[in-house]
Amino acid sequence: ILRIDVDHPSGGNSYGIPADNPFVKVNGARPEIYAYGLRNPWRIPFDKETGMLWAGDVGQELWEEVVVVTKGANYGWSNREGTHAFGNRPPVEGVSIPVEPVWEYDHQIGKSITGGRVYRSSRVPELSGKYLFADYVTGKIWALSYDPATGKATRNEQVIPNGTSVLAFGEDQSGEVYYLTEDQRGGCIYRFEQQQQ
Repeated sequence: ILRIDVDHPSGGNSYGIPADNPFVKVNGARPEIYAYGLRNPWRIPFDKETGMLWAGDVGQELWEEVVVVTKGANYGWSNREGTHAFGNRPPVEGVSIPVEPVWEYDHQIGKSITGGRVYRSSRVPELSGKYLFADYVTGKIWALSYDPATGKATRNEQVIPNGTSVLAFGEDQSGEVYYLTEDQRGGCIYRFEQQQQ
């Protein structure tokens, strides 16, 4: 994950480097780097209430993961996939211990995570504060409860058991979350609604 300042170009670049980036003064490291060890972050939003940066990281062979991105953190790729050892590469020396994902699921459940959004609308109160994400292959959508004190998920509820492929999530000014799907007929945008009893 790179962090740059597009408003203040410097050093011959069309952008600047924030002075508090974690690798600004580290020999052999690019100063643009904010966090590393992610394989394929797919959709990376900020939670507008907390400022936390969330990412869905697509796995290689067996594991998909949800991470909260923090300054200077190492998420383990390519020696780990989620919390599991990956490949036969020797560990890289001089890097921090990998940060575990907030949540992971294996390829018996889904095969390609689509990172989502934290729900901040009042339309569906039971989703408030939960991170909504999906699996592109199965169309499943989940609502993840998170405890910032422990850095772990406390619960993961399936909101939609199976649907069409979810490409992305979006959010409006009121915190309403939408998701974009695609199938053979084209694409649709959906909004979460309170379930009728």
